[in-house]
Amino acid sequence: MLQKKKQKIVLLKEIKMRPVTETHDYDFKVKNAKKFIGKGDKVKFTIRFKGRELQHSHLGRELMDKIKADMQDIGKVELHPKFDGKQMIMVIQPL
Repeated sequence: MLQKKKQKIVLLKEIKMRPVTETHDYDFKVKNAKKFIGKGDKVKFTIRFKGRELQHSHLGRELMDKIKADMQDIGKVELHPKFDGKQMIMVIQPL
């Protein structure tokens, strides 16, 4: 019974974006992700593609690389970017 008290429940928070997300919105979402990771939660980044955006999947890959670079000081990639239907997902966990 004493062990339950010391357990940390890790939640998975999701942050959704589009491949055409503007810089201010991007900065705001990354700031929230850093706050979540600081609390010990995992963060799942989802980039949703609509219509012809699927033909420009390189934009999503570039956005994921930018997220990886911005988050490397406080988290590490648990699940590398991959396509799941019409969306690209990546999971980052605390160091």
